[in-house]
Amino acid sequence: MQRVQALAYAGLNELPAQFIRPPTERPENSKPISGVTVPVISLSQPRHVIVEEVYKACSEWGFFLVTDHGISSALIQQLQEVGQQFFGLPQKEKEAYANDPATGKFEGYGTKMTKNLDEKVEWVDYFFHVMSPKAKTNYDIWPKHPHTYREVTEEYNKEMLRVTNELLDLLSEGLGVEGKVLKSHLGGEDIELEMKINMYPPCPQPQLALGVEPHTDMSALTILVPNDVPGLHVWKDGNWAAVNYLPNALFVHVGDQIEVLSNGKYKSVLHRSIVSKERMRMSWAVFAAPPHEALIGPLPELVNDDQKPPKYSTKTFAEYRYRKFNKLSQ
Repeated sequence: MQRVQALAYAGLNELPAQFIRPPTERPENSKPISGVTVPVISLSQPRHVIVEEVYKACSEWGFFLVTDHGISSALIQQLQEVGQQFFGLPQKEKEAYANDPATGKFEGYGTKMTKNLDEKVEWVDYFFHVMSPKAKTNYDIWPKHPHTYREVTEEYNKEMLRVTNELLDLLSEGLGVEGKVLKSHLGGEDIELEMKINMYPPCPQPQLALGVEPHTDMSALTILVPNDVPGLHVWKDGNWAAVNYLPNALFVHVGDQIEVLSNGKYKSVLHRSIVSKERMRMSWAVFAAPPHEALIGPLPELVNDDQKPPKYSTKTFAEYRYRKFNKLSQ
């Protein structure tokens, strides 16, 4: 398995062919529009103001930044330090955690590979594991080094559970339903939190490559913190918009399951990641997703047969995942 990090630090001057995107996908030919800024929402405002701003951001963008969220900057810094330290380990040590998606082993250390020669490879290595609930968490796959990884990540998990609950309440209120409605449809206390640490090494020809190709997340919500190297683009009104770094802010993506539950009132944001020539970019994405057996469809409160028909079919999250992975219609 060829890791992108190993390739990047082997002194490449040119990108291998499998990383070079088709001309229409290259960052040099699809630059973000200037003068557009994404919504930034402070959770210290009056409740009704936050609900209104979150509704507007989710319906117009499917994306927003959150400040005053109550997670200490020290914890975010610790989270980033233990992730950086893992990727700084010798390659052999990292390989002990290698995953194997082809056999259904998604957790662990990975590099996205292609199914055929026409597909292009993304300029990223990652580490992925379930954080919550405890019954579905396999601590054996969590990094043993640095030794503080588990302690820091469990503390961050507690904060993510709190913030996820708060955001789902706000999203529910914006739809005009009771605060706990979205959470209950997403599995209640069985909602899963999954951590994905993305590591984008310096790239010799960043104008030709992508860190992550354009996609929407199949989760309900994705809550991300990046390092200080910008690279996230979100799709808005037919153009890419660059997301600037804001220290200690949470980057919140609406995922597919919230779009379905809201019957399209909230939109799952199309986004991509570009890379840097000089600097390593990293991000810590937490996916909040329903358990596989959860039935997800438009909330009954939002549909009726006459004026507001359902725009999406109801299916288990397992079925949705299968269809998305295999590029089948939903």
